[in-house]
Amino acid sequence: MRTHEGYDWVYVLDGKLRLVLGEHDLLLEPGEAAEFDTRTPHWFGATGAGPVEYLSLIGRQGERAHIRVGPKAPLSE
Repeated sequence: MRTHEGYDWVYVLDGKLRLVLGEHDLLLEPGEAAEFDTRTPHWFGATGAGPVEYLSLIGRQGERAHIRVGPKAPLSE
């Protein structure tokens, strides 16, 4: 478990990612994302059931990554 300044955002592309975040032990699957303050003790990696492919963005203190939940509707004329 580690801590450091900033925010982390992870998005699972393939496989299963285990995220231990403080007292929470989470299992993320493809298409799921997590965002957290990295001052919270954390660890993440493969579950042991095979490899995991994921994206990780780490930002400075106070910055956050945001995901769009769906495509924007076309503008009507």
